[in-house]
Order: sequence, then C-alpha cells, then structure tokens
Amino acid sequence: MQQLPLLLQPKESSTFSSFFSGSNQMAVDILSDIFSGGGEQQVFLWSSSGLGKSHLLLAACEMASRHGLTASYLPLNEMQDVTTEILQGVENLDLVAIDGLDAVLGDVEWELALFSLINQARESAVSLVFAAEKSPAELEMILPDLRSRFTWGPVFQLKALSDDEKRSALQTRAAARGLELPENVANYLLENYPRDLFNLFDSMDKLDQASLVQQRRLTIPFVREVLNSDASSNK
Repeated sequence: MQQLPLLLQPKESSTFSSFFSGSNQMAVDILSDIFSGGGEQQVFLWSSSGLGKSHLLLAACEMASRHGLTASYLPLNEMQDVTTEILQGVENLDLVAIDGLDAVLGDVEWELALFSLINQARESAVSLVFAAEKSPAELEMILPDLRSRFTWGPVFQLKALSDDEKRSALQTRAAARGLELPENVANYLLENYPRDLFNLFDSMDKLDQASLVQQRRLTIPFVREVLNSDASSNK
C-alpha cells in the first residue's frame, strides 16, 4: 500500500516565521529556499534535543503545503514499532522530512531502506530533510555508504540561543498574545524553569491561558503560582 503523506494543519508553532533562528539563520534560509527552483534537494540538521529540529522539519512541510505540494513528516523516534513499510511510496511526494534518525540507525533493514530512499529521491527530484541528534560523521551505522549519502546536501548543527535571544523570543511570543512580559519575569523563567525554547514556550502557553482565565498580568508571583501548580498536578 502506498504511504500517504501526513496531513499537516498549519500552526504558529510549525512555521519558519515563528522560529527564532539566532545563529541558525543560514539553516532557515536554506530550508526556506528548497522550493525556489534553485534550492538544495537535501538538508541534514543535527543538534541535541530542544533546539528546534522538529520545528524546522514541520515548517518545511507547512511551506510545501502552502505551495500546493505534497509532504510527509515522519518522526521515527516517536513512532512505536515503526517499520520500513512507512517509507513505501514516499518517493512520489514532493518533500519527505524524517526526524529522529537516531532511533533506527544500526538496523541494517532501515539503513538499506534509507539508502534506497536517498537514491530514489535524487532521481525523482524529491526534497529530503533529515534530523538527528548527532552529525553524519558521529552517527553509529552499519553501511558506510549511507553516511556519505547523508552529506549529499548541506549539514547544519543547530546552535542554542543565548539568554538574551531566549528572553527576546519569550517577549515576542507574549506580545503576539497581547501580553506584556516584563524583563524581570522573563529572567525568572530563564533562571527557574527548563531553559530550552520548547519548554519555555510551553510555559508561556500555560501562562497565556491562565492569564486569560484569571485576568491577571504576568508577574513573578503569578508565574510561580501557575507553573508550580501545573508541575504538582502532573506528578
């Protein structure tokens, strides 16, 4: 059975415009240019978790959708008991974004399937975007030729935002929701809660909802009350 593309609903959290690039702007530019006619056909992103790999892969799929193209986002590290059958037919799409490569490498069946996909994509002009937590040179795999295939396009290591960039990102996200995030409150969030942008934005979404319900401003006592209460309820 041909693998159907994952249907994606455009969301604020999965677009290039909502990604705070910092020193990662070149990677964003390359991905944004994939469908320009002269863009790269294959891109490989790597970094530790929480730095935006999944966001950028989803953004690429969202952009494809807006161009009337077909795209599939495959988060292999989130799919329980995933097999290579999921790749059947994806070479007929315009874009395939494969996240969490680390979860399947070291399995010869998967490596052969990925090797075949890259070769087929090259012949049929399918765009590929890969993401992993290590660079192609550092990933543990069985097939040496697959390692070289992953470098057929640009390879980018995503860098963490500085504290100033994270603070600016939080204040921008708050402003988009009609909230004012004072600098001292932003600093409190950075100093007392998980510092990766995914968790910081998750905290901001919870604060936005609580602020709307309770009609309260973002202050340190309010932030502590909302986020500590949420942490306690999830234990």
